Amino acid sequence: MERESIYKHYEPAVTAPDINHSEAHWFAFFTNKMLVKKADGSYAVPYAKGLHQLGIQAVRTQYLGLLQGKPCYSAELASEGSAPEGMEFVELRALYDFIAEDLFLLAGKAYQIVCWDQTHQFCGRCGSATEDLSGERAKICPKCGFISYPRICPAVITAIRKGDQLLLAHARHFKEGMYSLIAGFVEAGETLEEAVRREIHEEVGISVKNIRYWSSQPWPFPNSMMLGFTAEYDSGDIKVDGVEITDAGWYSADDLPGLPSDASIARKLINWWMEQNR
Repeated sequence: MERESIYKHYEPAVTAPDINHSEAHWFAFFTNKMLVKKADGSYAVPYAKGLHQLGIQAVRTQYLGLLQGKPCYSAELASEGSAPEGMEFVELRALYDFIAEDLFLLAGKAYQIVCWDQTHQFCGRCGSATEDLSGERAKICPKCGFISYPRICPAVITAIRKGDQLLLAHARHFKEGMYSLIAGFVEAGETLEEAVRREIHEEVGISVKNIRYWSSQPWPFPNSMMLGFTAEYDSGDIKVDGVEITDAGWYSADDLPGLPSDASIARKLINWWMEQNR
């Protein structure tokens, strides 16, 4: 159950064209909230010649390329109080069901770039102010030459099957009643399969076998790449770590707890498993 590829309609680029386009899509963020137009219960990404038309001053902007032939920019804003009349700031993941799929996917990319740009204004090696590297999505230090590219943190997430049951767990930071799959970041020196085994054993105390790659999803909160796997239960009894995971259990398809949103690879994996067990 893969998402539609953003690249069917999107041409990525770093350097804005010399042509003076009349209007562009603006993915403007204050923290993790994006500026959207609201009308009759629906949302839209601002489409204007520039943020100045909306009475907004950006801290920094970045050119993203063309979506269906229309230019796109990301922008970092200094204040949430700058929303013009008829617009508001909404957390990105909450917009999944309210804006077009290609716009949502590009908004995720835009948010990652805004976060990277914001946190790489100075060199991580010598502390000097960085500059944009011409023709690339990168920052270069004019003093020591160190180059920084957008950081992507790989994380694994696994659907663990035991017969016709699926292991679901409640993490401490989840809202009450919501359960999902076991996930965690890959550590230095690990293979993806080793990360799957370690995270599962650390968080719920069981061992798994037959680990298989399923699909992946950029997860811009703020800079993860979620790598989805399936695995089969091998041995052990569930014993939650009590730190990240507070509860876990085996669930059948007709007796599921609250689940994550459809925007996540976790839900796509769960939906795939449900289709296999109908």
